Formats: sequence, C-alpha cells, structure tokens
Amino acid sequence: MRDSEIIAGRIRAIADPRPALVIGTGLWVIATVAVLIAGESWSAALPVCIAGIIVGLLGTGLFLVQRSASRRGRRGAQVGLE
Repeated sequence: MRDSEIIAGRIRAIADPRPALVIGTGLWVIATVAVLIAGESWSAALPVCIAGIIVGLLGTGLFLVQRSASRRGRRGAQVGLE
C-alpha cells in the first residue's frame, strides 16, 4: 500500500461518525440505568440522561437519512458518508 492510501484510510476511520453515535448513546443508556438504580438521590439527573439518549437517536437518524440521500445522489446531501 502506498502512504497516501494509508493516510486516506485513517482519515476515513477518524471521520466516521458511527462509533461516536453508538458509544455516546450507549453511555447515556448506561447512565440512565445507573440513575434509575440510584433512586431518589439522583432523580434530578434523569431528564438529562433521557435527553442524551434522544439526542443520540436523533443524530443517528439524521446520519442515516443523510447517508441514504448521499448514496442516491441527492443534491442537498452531504458528501462522503459511505
């Protein structure tokens, strides 16, 4: 492999949003479960945890819609979401 191919592969791996979306949403789910187990003492953090899950799911949905549009060649779609 040439150096340019190696660098391009690394850039694609770093720019891929899927791991961040999955890990981030998963951590919010874990935090929500921990808050529910902790009971009344952490009850104020529950809305924040639920909001984190919702934002993660919305981000994932947006990514999937943009990737689908990019694959179809739509004009307004982001480029390079394969």
